[in-house]
Amino acid sequence: MQPSTIAIPRPVTERSMTLSATPLSEVPATNEAYSAGISWAAVIGGAFVSASLSLVLLALGTGLGFSMGSTWWNVGAGASTIGKAAIAWFIVTEILASALGGYLAGRLRTKWVQVHTDEVYFRDTAHGLLVWALGLVVTASLLGAAATSIAGGASQRNASAAMATGADTSLVNPNAYFVDSLFRSDGAGTQTADVAQRAEVERILSRAMRQGAMPATDQAYLAQLVSARTGLNSSDAENRVSQVFADAQQSAENARKTLAHLSLWLFVALLSGAFCASYAGTIGGKQRDFVRA
Repeated sequence: MQPSTIAIPRPVTERSMTLSATPLSEVPATNEAYSAGISWAAVIGGAFVSASLSLVLLALGTGLGFSMGSTWWNVGAGASTIGKAAIAWFIVTEILASALGGYLAGRLRTKWVQVHTDEVYFRDTAHGLLVWALGLVVTASLLGAAATSIAGGASQRNASAAMATGADTSLVNPNAYFVDSLFRSDGAGTQTADVAQRAEVERILSRAMRQGAMPATDQAYLAQLVSARTGLNSSDAENRVSQVFADAQQSAENARKTLAHLSLWLFVALLSGAFCASYAGTIGGKQRDFVRA
């Protein structure tokens, strides 16, 4: 006869009671506990490469643009041609820089083990998008700092020149030209437009530009000032005020259209960069995962 087997019961612990009482669907997976969803080193590296390439290509495009233009009339490319070429170059710059940064982030990221293919694809896309966003912030910060420095130096020089000549620095604004157009004369006037009077005329023009029309009282007052300054009669002074205000409105309308046009193309360029960076991140990630030693 064979000896009978005696089953020795295993000790019941608190951990075993908890696991036995928990359904299998609620037991958390632990195969990704040490697998980070974002490789920040790869993202930061790709973003800096993207920002650097953007600055290099923008410098190249600036040089090409200045070489195409000319200060002489009918020599070199026109302003419209240079503007279109600048927009196209900016789009190409954003695509190339973003794609390179996204590809590097996907290629240099940490390899995820036991992660579903769809999740890997999403993470690679997110890495490319993060590279584009961080690179855009870095590039904008560098360009903004450079523009602020240049503008600050120019303002300081203008202020120094204005103090040396006794002019008013507040006259450096878009309406200064139209104020000059109002007070142009051949020397037949009897009064001189001082700084306070010019500032008042600028405020009147600015308010009329915001409202889209000039009140009759303001127009009559400006016509009186123009008549006293230039020696024109009342009718000619009113016609000059109307013409200068119309020119100012047309200038503001042209600036608005140019800014709107530029903003739309800027949106297209940035959106193209985001798409290319995300797609390039997936390409780099696939090559990273399927490389064999």
